[in-house]
Amino acid sequence: MMTEGKSPSVTGVPIHIRDVSKVFGEDSEKPFRALRPINVDIPAGQFISVVGASGCGKSTLMLMIAGLLERSTGDIKIGTKSVTKPVTEVGIAFQDHLLLEFRTAFDNVMLHADIRGIDRKELAKRARDLFAQLRLEHAMDKYPRQLSGGMRQRVSLIRTLVHEPSLILMDEPFGALDALTRLQVRMDLESLWLRRRPTVVFITHSVEEAVGLSDRILVMSPSPGEVVDDIEVHLPRPRPIVLGDAPEFAGYVDRIHRHFERLGVLHGAPLPHTNVA
Repeated sequence: MMTEGKSPSVTGVPIHIRDVSKVFGEDSEKPFRALRPINVDIPAGQFISVVGASGCGKSTLMLMIAGLLERSTGDIKIGTKSVTKPVTEVGIAFQDHLLLEFRTAFDNVMLHADIRGIDRKELAKRARDLFAQLRLEHAMDKYPRQLSGGMRQRVSLIRTLVHEPSLILMDEPFGALDALTRLQVRMDLESLWLRRRPTVVFITHSVEEAVGLSDRILVMSPSPGEVVDDIEVHLPRPRPIVLGDAPEFAGYVDRIHRHFERLGVLHGAPLPHTNVA
């Protein structure tokens, strides 16, 4: 049986999304509506996943939260401030690790000292602690080309977290990893998140991954995307590496899959016609 872990302190910030929509090419002859109006409140320290078919607007929503994409309608507040420009106090991770090939793993993480003006001694201590927690001390002086895909992604995760952001935005960060490595990095992410409890918005195509990581899951319809279900996940933490045998886990996965079946995202192939003698 899974048991509840000790409640950690929360360092995240709340996010308030009000009537936010996105239309690309609004002034063109053929505008494309990517997102219908969305209303979501994310409490401080919550780990929330967004799942849906490709092209449903998941990444568009994340980029608008980050202030990297202008919204067509509505308002997004991080804490009490409306997002009107790129948000600087945020950690962002993408599917591609985006490590600089000419810098070692440790020096890639230390980029924050130059970009953000953080004290190098303080940042180096945090970085070494994170490398140790992810069992990557031996990789600190290696270049990205010398690391496996999973190791590069864990270095990217360290770089995302080392400056201790109150908000983390992740867009399919495990998409390029093999199944076993994804399981390990998923556990690593949960372990690191539990240390400080920043607010996390996690974009994924994997229903199982979303249930395994999240406090809450937003299920998106196909384009133009809208939230069709808002699911609270009541599974104790830390969560085991294998969740498939837990009835509670299967219930959440089935609920999401049923939405995708209803929306036409998932559908069975027609059975071949056979003659019965």
